[in-house]
Amino acid sequence: MNVKFIDTLTKVSSNDWQHVFNTLYPFTQYSFLSALEVSGCTQAPTGWRAQHIIVKEGDKILALMPCYIKDHSYGEYVFDWAWADAYHQSGRSYYPKLVTAIPFTPSTGPRLAFDASIQTDAEKVAIFKAISLAIRSKLNAENLSSWHALFPDNTQSIQLQACQAEQRVGLQYHWFNKSYVSFEDFLARFKSRKRKNIRKERAAVQGQGILMQQLDGAQITPEAMTTFYRFYQATYLKRSGHHGYLNQQFFMLILANMGNSLVMVCALKDKKMIAAALFFKGQDSLYGRYWGCEQSYDFLHFETCYYQGIEYCINNNLQHFDPGAQGEHKIPRGFEPIKTFSNHIISNTGFRMAINNFIQQEKAQTETNLSQLRTLLPFKTEL
Repeated sequence: MNVKFIDTLTKVSSNDWQHVFNTLYPFTQYSFLSALEVSGCTQAPTGWRAQHIIVKEGDKILALMPCYIKDHSYGEYVFDWAWADAYHQSGRSYYPKLVTAIPFTPSTGPRLAFDASIQTDAEKVAIFKAISLAIRSKLNAENLSSWHALFPDNTQSIQLQACQAEQRVGLQYHWFNKSYVSFEDFLARFKSRKRKNIRKERAAVQGQGILMQQLDGAQITPEAMTTFYRFYQATYLKRSGHHGYLNQQFFMLILANMGNSLVMVCALKDKKMIAAALFFKGQDSLYGRYWGCEQSYDFLHFETCYYQGIEYCINNNLQHFDPGAQGEHKIPRGFEPIKTFSNHIISNTGFRMAINNFIQQEKAQTETNLSQLRTLLPFKTEL
């Protein structure tokens, strides 16, 4: 078994990558990761240098894992800035580091995929161990401070933990389909006051003369994507002072190469698009990722990014809606707090002990927070 690091996705064919990552999860698709690379969003100047892991036996690919050398912690959504500060204060460098992640995408999913011939748990464990050894060797050889796997699914996170990659727990807010037949059926689960608040917010959007339109797959034109990108760029600039991590070429590439995985929700006023949100579809999930608007309107963000996504899931029998990272404001709108995971290997012994201790303390606090947040759910008490 041979574990290698490759510095560009082009060293694996799209057919080979898709054969191993045989899933409808959109963010490990060759088209998605390739669009990031080809557009320049994940290149050395942006601080995302591809170091994808490929496990082979002879000429046969056994496993693949997207991976990057990072010169910063932007675009990750598992926050380790305090760890970097501690390194800096001690006179050490936290960067560069190695990260297994989907760039700019805080979405739980597979981070390691196996060829279909890898069937048993023992075979998978052997591959996990081989990758872990290769990562540790690379950290030492290239003076990298650490390795981080961000948003693996729970099963893979546990397997990584068994390879001494400490598990960190975070929180997000997701929606789950309880066999709803309509948005009103969903609202029927709510306590009266919470239900009235949502109806009030949706009515306020309509009262401003705004109509909503859902575009699915081939209905999304290059012109609509260009307009969306203008909104995305302007919103990022207003919020953070830069134009966003993703450029127009990236959005055009995913439209051309994975358009069937896209949903765009558009807000129209006087027949003109004034805001839009871009979603991705998986096998039974919807993922809300990008948003932008021309100017501010009351409750338009909630309608475009949350309520329209819920309606889409109900109408298309999708079971799960991941609207993006953070946001306790999602709870009164029917999104439930859930755990997310990351795993970490720290090279320096002293920092490893301190960070692992912090992770354990944080985990206990997260469990407490999770219990408290569940008391805030807007649903009626079920007998």
